[in-house]
Amino acid sequence: MSIWEYANPVKFMRASGAVLPWIVAGAVICCVGGVVWGFLTPQDYRQGATVKIIFLHVPAALMAINGWLMMLVASLIWLIRRHHVSALVAKAAAPVGAVMALIALLTGAIWGQPMWGTWWEWDPRLTSFLILFLFYLGYVALWAAVEDPDSAADLTSVLCLVGSVFALLSRYAVNFWNQGLHQGASLSVASGERMSSVYKYPLYVSMLGFFLLFLALVLVRARTEIRHRRLAALLAREHRA
Repeated sequence: MSIWEYANPVKFMRASGAVLPWIVAGAVICCVGGVVWGFLTPQDYRQGATVKIIFLHVPAALMAINGWLMMLVASLIWLIRRHHVSALVAKAAAPVGAVMALIALLTGAIWGQPMWGTWWEWDPRLTSFLILFLFYLGYVALWAAVEDPDSAADLTSVLCLVGSVFALLSRYAVNFWNQGLHQGASLSVASGERMSSVYKYPLYVSMLGFFLLFLALVLVRARTEIRHRRLAALLAREHRA
């Protein structure tokens, strides 16, 4: 069985409907479990209780970045193979990714104020992440502004290609520039950059929960988009009749 078979809306609806309840259940368990576990961890000897915002900030930022990269893959599939499901999945993911980016920006500001003494700094990573958030808003607005669905999919796919530069910059900005207040990666395989297991394991659970939550919301929105397309086609057919 080829993965391209799920580009068929009927098969996509059937498969996504079967797995969606399990994904939702996993998202609820992991999100609640990871966040509660994280907030029950002891205070950090340097950052105090403020370190606990990491269990919201890091998973949200991770999904905002990877959500855009998922949109990039879906957009490339649309441009190359013209599968409507892929375009609708990219469209469905954009508002979810925008919310994740907003959560990351807000929690980052709340975290940064006691640590840096300021709510905002034009740090390379912060600036590129803000631009990524604006690209999300622009992507959503472009879908709403263009009436023809195929033209909208084409234009937003091109916008997604351009915005992917900032998705990568927001992920690797600290590696590109030595300046800026933002720290490096919270989790790393490099020696000397490992997080204490007290925080690491609940963070892993929270990250898994946010991933499942993102996936569940995208599937729900994609299924809604497909139903909307079907309804529009039926109404157009009745109007012609």
